[in-house]
Formats: sequence, structure tokens, C-alpha cells
Amino acid sequence: MLRSLFLLLFLTLSLSALSNSAILKRANGFMQGNNKSNQFRAYNDYKNLYLRALMKDDKRLLKSSLKGIVKSGNSLHIDVEQYEKELSLLSKNSYKKQKNKKTIHKNIKKKKSKLKYTASNKLKSIRWKESKLVLYFSKKLKSNQINYFTKYDKNNKKYIYVFEVNAASLKASQTLHKKYIDKIKLSQHKLNTLRLSIENSKKVKINFKYSQNELIINIRVKSYKKVISTPHITAPIRLDRNKVIVIDAGHGGKDPGAVGYKRYREKVLVLQIAQKLKKILKKRGFKIYMTRDNDKFVKLSNRTKFANKKHADIFISIHANAVAAKNAKKAQGLETYFLSTSRSERAKRVAAKENKAELSEMDYYGKESFLHTLNSHNIIAANKLAIDLQRGALASLNKSYKKVKDAGVRDGPFWVLVGAQMPAVLVEVGFITHPTEAKRLVSNKYQNKLAFGLANGVERYFLNN
Repeated sequence: MLRSLFLLLFLTLSLSALSNSAILKRANGFMQGNNKSNQFRAYNDYKNLYLRALMKDDKRLLKSSLKGIVKSGNSLHIDVEQYEKELSLLSKNSYKKQKNKKTIHKNIKKKKSKLKYTASNKLKSIRWKESKLVLYFSKKLKSNQINYFTKYDKNNKKYIYVFEVNAASLKASQTLHKKYIDKIKLSQHKLNTLRLSIENSKKVKINFKYSQNELIINIRVKSYKKVISTPHITAPIRLDRNKVIVIDAGHGGKDPGAVGYKRYREKVLVLQIAQKLKKILKKRGFKIYMTRDNDKFVKLSNRTKFANKKHADIFISIHANAVAAKNAKKAQGLETYFLSTSRSERAKRVAAKENKAELSEMDYYGKESFLHTLNSHNIIAANKLAIDLQRGALASLNKSYKKVKDAGVRDGPFWVLVGAQMPAVLVEVGFITHPTEAKRLVSNKYQNKLAFGLANGVERYFLNN
């Protein structure tokens, strides 16, 4: 047992210590020849590098990883159109500046700023909040990413107020409605330019501000002193409607999971995080089910059966990692796994810890046979979901906490995911045995930040897929 834990620690540290150049070299090596298994490993390495590049705003690494994703994805017949567009955009606009738009009407003051194309931002949702229109984005907004100008259409006698944001992923135009305003339209003006156009026959007073990842626009018709009341539809207008999500809080009841620093129990903290994630996603309009809402034992096989019965679009299982006490101060980090036929020692060992509550459900040969029947489409979709969840969680946590370690996105044979008829992932939210990380994991503030980031990852996944 001690030898196994030692090997797990060794693998954790050695893999997370790999430099970007070493991973890139390994991925390029995998791409040599026609071995599909190696090409899929390369694809996964490139996706992990892509995640690192976005988190560190490393454009050189971003370009290399995108090239790798496109090449390996095309070889595996994976849809990489979004990455091809991002690579094309990165190449074309590296040193390009957008030209300023001209204001037509002399009586309307114009506010303009040059857009500098940086790493892509993504629109997540749009909603009315009291009298204000709020646009939520996946990343923090900067002043040079927002361009506001006004013009007057003489032919149609319309005042037009335009916001352009350096963002993408809006796949279809949206028309919004507000009393006393003729037209509000949101569209993807260019590949990386999102346009919000407000048209009215009378002058409109526009005030706006941006804070973190929100653009808040206050719209008032000049003849009215009070702010116009909100429209009757207050639910978010999103591209990810009617999605069903099953959240699985790991362990429970007679199975406490890992017991870590100061006797913190895995089953308790993962349920707390799962409940917070459920609350956030429900507010955003998703339909949410949980495999357990309290401290009860649920068989591993029944968890995905429940998700299948609910016809879930995605399945998210939340767990916490652990190592032996003597190594507790060394092993830390957040990582996300998706179910695959992986045979890596690291994946097997982490999976063994999570699978131990129900190892008798299927013998070794039965499990090995089942893995070979996995749907490759779901594996690829789960890989994308895992990357979006990892990225969302890290982005949210890094705003408030220092040294939140990215342990990566990996594949492995987790039996809690076996049988899922939808993309299924397992999130290891951190090491409950690490003194600093454990204190954070039981903190209400940290749990809220983590749940918020995971929710952002969910929305990003549905926007892109």
C-alpha cells in the first residue's frame, strides 16, 4: 500500500513538472506515423497545452497548440473547425489594428477606442437585470476590447447606438425586446467581433460600464425621467437552453471517501460544492438533478443509471484527491478526468482510489471488455467538457487565490463514469490532505468561487458544442 502511494506521488509530481516544451515535443513525437492511439494521445497533449497557453496568455504556445490540435484532430476526423478559426484569427491579426468607425450624425457625441485583437473572449449569456442589459463573458473585459459609437440613419430616421466587443462564439443573431425601444439586435459582426445594436426613432440615453467579465448597459429614452421597467421576460437569453445536467457528489453514507487534513471528509465537502454548483446552474436556466442531496450511500453503477434515466446532456462527478500523510505537503492541484480506455499508471491509481467502494460490481475482465465498447464520440465530447471545466475553475479561483495549481486534464477508467450515455467527467477539486488546499476546500468562499468557475465551464462547453 505504501509503495503504491509513493508511486502515485512520484507520478503526480513528475507529470505536473513536465515543461510546455517537453509536452509539445512528446505530442509531436506521437504524431509521427499512422498509429491512431498515439495520435489521440497527441491530440490530448495539444489540448492541455492549449489550456496552459490561455491561462498564461502565451501566444506562441497558443499558436503551436492550435496547430497541433488542428493537425491531430483532422487526422482523427474530429471537428476542429472552431480551433481552425481561432488559429486563422491569431495568424491574421497578430499585428493588425481595427480601423475606427465613422459617426454620421454631428449632434451625437461618439466614443471610440481601437480594438486590439488579443486572446479570444466568449459570450456566455445575456440577461436583463432591473433596467440594465448585462452581457456576461468568459474572461475579464479590458477597455481596448470594447468599442462604442453612435450614428444616425437619415433614410430610416433612426438613431443607432453600437457596442462592439472583442468576443466570439455567438452562433446566431438574437433580437431582444424592451418597451419604448424599436430594436435591439445582437450579432456576430466578424469572426471575433460581437456587435450589439440599439435602434430607435427617438434619442436614447446610454450609460455603460464594465466590471470583471460583465458589460452593463443602461438604456433610457430621453423623454422619460425614470428608468424604463424591465421587460416581462427576465430569464437569461443563452445559446445553451433546455440542457439537463446531472451532478454527482462523490461517496456518501457509509463511504466517507478520503479523510484528510484535520479529519476533513471528502464526502462532506464535495456535497457542499455540488450543491453550490447546482444553485448557480439552476439560476442560469439549466435543469439540474443530483445523484444525492444528502449524506447517503449511492452505488457507483446507479449514478450513471440515474443520469441516463433523466436523459442528461452531461454528467459531472465531484471528488477530492488524497495521498499518504508523509507526502501531504507535496501533492496538490485541481485536475479533471474523462472516461476512456487509458492505461496510464497515474490514471489507474487515481481511479482505484475512487473505485474502491464498489470494486466487486464488475470483475477485471468485465471492466476491460466494457472499456473497449466505449463510444468514441462521447470520449471526444467528454475531453472537451473536461478542458472547459478545468479552465473555468482555474480562471475563477486565480482571481482571488495565489498558487492554485493546475494538475491538468487526463483520461482514465473511472467506474463512476462507466455506463453514461452522455459526456461524463470527474473533477478532482484538490487534495484534501494538503494543509493549504484542504483549508481552502472547506471554505465557503473558495467553494463558491470554484462552483462559479465550473458553471462557467459548463456554459462554455455548450456554447462551443
